[in-house]
Amino acid sequence: MQIRLLSAIGLILLAGGVLAQAYRWVDKDGVVHYSDRPEPGAEEVQLPVSRPSSGPTTPAASSPYSRSEEAAQSDANQPFSYQSLSIAAPASEQTLWNIEGVLNVSLSLQPGLQSGHQVRVYFDGSPRMVSGTSFQLEEVYRGAHNLQAEVIDQAGKLMIRSEPSRFYVQQNAIAN
Repeated sequence: MQIRLLSAIGLILLAGGVLAQAYRWVDKDGVVHYSDRPEPGAEEVQLPVSRPSSGPTTPAASSPYSRSEEAAQSDANQPFSYQSLSIAAPASEQTLWNIEGVLNVSLSLQPGLQSGHQVRVYFDGSPRMVSGTSFQLEEVYRGAHNLQAEVIDQAGKLMIRSEPSRFYVQQNAIAN
């Protein structure tokens, strides 16, 4: 789903001169969507007009703010949202050997974890709060396991959720 979202955003930006309108909305799970068709509760996004450049551009003299100040002011008005969250390790469908019950997990989160936000993982359907995006889970034994992660804000609102990932643990047997 993340790839489709990024592709859609890229197409919207590339076709800025062709598309007259773009819309942005946040679904009930806190995931941001973009489309060329209005959805209930969507806000219209002003796309930049692409013009051929004849040389270096300079900020307009009449503007009281620099470009970075305008961007920062615009960002302050937008609610914060994460772009992506995925389970980097263990990889989906990976088989792990002889981990002695300790699973090392790494998450990929863009942008990084914000102050006050927490990570909750679901290991085989059971929720656990963890500290940060790299951590260990104990008592992970042989068999097939499922892992999913999500980030929640201070109020407990879901900010982003990863796709579920399935992995396997194998243990060598010692012959007596």
